[in-house]
Amino acid sequence: MKEDAGEIFTLDEVAAYLKVGKRTVYRLAAAKKIPAFKVGGTWRFRRQEIDQWITEQTEKGWQGREDYHASPGPVSSEQKKTV
Repeated sequence: MKEDAGEIFTLDEVAAYLKVGKRTVYRLAAAKKIPAFKVGGTWRFRRQEIDQWITEQTEKGWQGREDYHASPGPVSSEQKKTV
């Protein structure tokens, strides 16, 4: 499939794209937690908006995780003894 910024997904296609159930996508759309619009009573999703939403959700997940940004990796028990 050609990557097209104007591509429109159905609910089934978004569910497959996000690897979640159709009910999950429906609930997110109905609650306005994912960018969507209706055509003739059925949900539609712009691929570009879904990709942006994924990016935003990823960024939100890392906000406040100072240990992720401040540390090069997990601290071993040996390193903890020297701290």
